[in-house]
Amino acid sequence: MSADGLPFGPLDAGCVHLCIDMQRLFGDGSPWATPWMKRVLPNVRRIVEKRPSATIFTRFVPAEHAGDGVGTWRRYYEHWSSVTQQVIGPEMIELLPELAGFAPPAQVIDKRVYSPWTEGRLENLLAGSRVHTLVITGTETDICVLAAALGAIDRGYRVVLVTDALCSSSDEAHDALMTFYHQRLSQQVETADTKTVLSNWI
Repeated sequence: MSADGLPFGPLDAGCVHLCIDMQRLFGDGSPWATPWMKRVLPNVRRIVEKRPSATIFTRFVPAEHAGDGVGTWRRYYEHWSSVTQQVIGPEMIELLPELAGFAPPAQVIDKRVYSPWTEGRLENLLAGSRVHTLVITGTETDICVLAAALGAIDRGYRVVLVTDALCSSSDEAHDALMTFYHQRLSQQVETADTKTVLSNWI
């Protein structure tokens, strides 16, 4: 198992902070509330504050109505009718108030599935740029963060997961994913805490 840190060197101007789904949708009072989002939010904010123009926020946008969607997404929103836009309202899709003020200069892309790559918005945003590294924070470690990381790996990006700026509603799944990254993806994924990331982003 590899240790936390940045074994492949410091972060440079080719680095972007990809902040996944830090929204009211996953905050207090939501059916999808992630209990320890509050704990990681200060660290996420520290990274955004240091590099707002190098930050891309993603937002997960639920279906409009129960039963919308293709294939299993239809069943998904029949089950989760309580988080459809018809029920929760558009305000729940917004970024957390502690982060919303950074966009702009930070950019925001919306997605209707777990991965920010599938619908092409993130890929189009990065196309032609000199970005080669993605520092990833956000929620949830074992779902949307996982999808973002695997998509980045497939496209050849260096991936740095910020260990104290990720959260999940499942401690067990979070821990299992961190073990997975260390044991199976050590050449493609680095894990480091916020302090290490900020002190090595030159």
